[in-house]
Amino acid sequence: MISYKPLQKLLIDRDIKKQELMKRTGISSATMAKLNTNEYVSLEVIDKICAALNCQPGELLEYIGDEVK
Repeated sequence: MISYKPLQKLLIDRDIKKQELMKRTGISSATMAKLNTNEYVSLEVIDKICAALNCQPGELLEYIGDEVK
């Protein structure tokens, strides 16, 4: 399972609201909801977020093994 908790932490650390991230990247509220619930998003979305936040994909997500659930 992929978790986007690192993205949430990054936004908090940089004092960036989710609405601001949506504005910077052009991602929809539905995509933001997927990020909030650890659902699949495309690499295109990850690319947009990395470009907007000047970061690497590893700073946005982490892999959590199925046995950890």
